Amino acid sequence: MTRIIRLVMAILMLPLILNAQPVEMADTMRSEGKIYVVVAILLLIFAGLIAYLVMLDRKITKIEKRLSDSNN
Repeated sequence: MTRIIRLVMAILMLPLILNAQPVEMADTMRSEGKIYVVVAILLLIFAGLIAYLVMLDRKITKIEKRLSDSNN
């Protein structure tokens, strides 16, 4: 029981021990407006991946349908 209490106390004290420094790169990019370019590129990549997965799913569905039709 004391182990659990020690573990909980250590986890609760962790933010006090670890004082994270601010990320200067993010502040610089945000102030120059470049962060929006990064976000736009990431959204474009994710949209492309989603479109690819949807097309791949359609192809696999067609192949599965053909295989099930040929087996019957």
